[in-house]
Amino acid sequence: MSTTLEKGQTLSFYQAAAPIIISVFGVYLTIGTALGVLPEFVQKNLGFDSIMIGLVIGLQSLSTLLTRAYSGKITDTKGAKNSKMTGVILAVIAGIAYVLAVSFQKNPALALSFLLLARIIHGVGESFLVTGALTWGIGLAGPSNSGKVMTWNGIAMYAGIAIGAPLGIWISKGYGDFPAFMLIILLPFVSWIATMKLPSIPVDKDHVRTPFYKVIGAISGQGISLAFSSMAFGCIASFIALFFTERNWGDASLAFMTFGACYVLTRIFFASFPDKYGGFRIAFISLIIEVIGQLLIWTSASRTGAVIGCGLTGVGFSLVFPALGVLAIQKVKPQMRGTALGAYVAFVDLSLGLAGPVAGIVATGFSYQTVYLFGGVSCVLSLIILMLNKK
Repeated sequence: MSTTLEKGQTLSFYQAAAPIIISVFGVYLTIGTALGVLPEFVQKNLGFDSIMIGLVIGLQSLSTLLTRAYSGKITDTKGAKNSKMTGVILAVIAGIAYVLAVSFQKNPALALSFLLLARIIHGVGESFLVTGALTWGIGLAGPSNSGKVMTWNGIAMYAGIAIGAPLGIWISKGYGDFPAFMLIILLPFVSWIATMKLPSIPVDKDHVRTPFYKVIGAISGQGISLAFSSMAFGCIASFIALFFTERNWGDASLAFMTFGACYVLTRIFFASFPDKYGGFRIAFISLIIEVIGQLLIWTSASRTGAVIGCGLTGVGFSLVFPALGVLAIQKVKPQMRGTALGAYVAFVDLSLGLAGPVAGIVATGFSYQTVYLFGGVSCVLSLIILMLNKK
């Protein structure tokens, strides 16, 4: 059993961050695996259309959004480690629901019900995992390392998605959907083992909590800008696989991997930029790059052009979260950090929850390629909101 750090005591950044990064990566591999398998499973195996695909993909983020306030409260009152471990357990339960969906796929309505249940549970698990992991990491490494904690947790999140999606595609095509979804049951145990000996951080039970709506109000400028910038990633996650299939460009593994590699490498080499040059400047430049990436996918006439567009989207999107996030948590007291992080990340959940269904409507009314015009326009709106909230 782990010990609890004394109040004011911290670990080195790497002592605190390494186990948590591995833990977050393990669970986000399950999220990536699901994203790689679900679009074709819903369309080909169950026979549903693009709007239903968007709903299935987006439901996870919507359920995450609706539980951010609660996960933030639990994190601040029961402890960050408690929240993170709850997220791990829920990821395992989600995996069981995915397996049940495959087992009953001859009954599409029943299989879809299990899928929707899995997405809801997966989303709630993500809510607890991310809020707990970020708060735990910042508490262990100290507030001065908050930007680095968010940066490296983001690397773990999107690396998990970038590796998990093609891994899921490869397993499902080579061995079937059942083994791919079984992997979702097993991977969270890596997350649990990685942090089982990491010490807890003390909980200030006497602090008078600020209402969640006031926390959201304090960080709304950064949050809304983040939400619109996240639409581009939602468009790639939901429909890039089907777009590639429609164009006979093969599977979209390279697109997912390019997005993830560019996202991760940008964070590794430029992690200090938000602190060094200012959050506003880095977010502004990043959003311009993200717009270019989305427009390149929209106008692409070849597989190469679309893959490069995914890469540029990854480069642009990479530093938006930490650049705006450092500014957001500075607006609240340390005792409310879990709630603030929950509120901040909730804007991503809202974005991804809406991106799937809205992109599905765009794809149904126009084409899969037009989805990325929608993504580009969303990033332009993010840029405008950023400029309106410069101070």
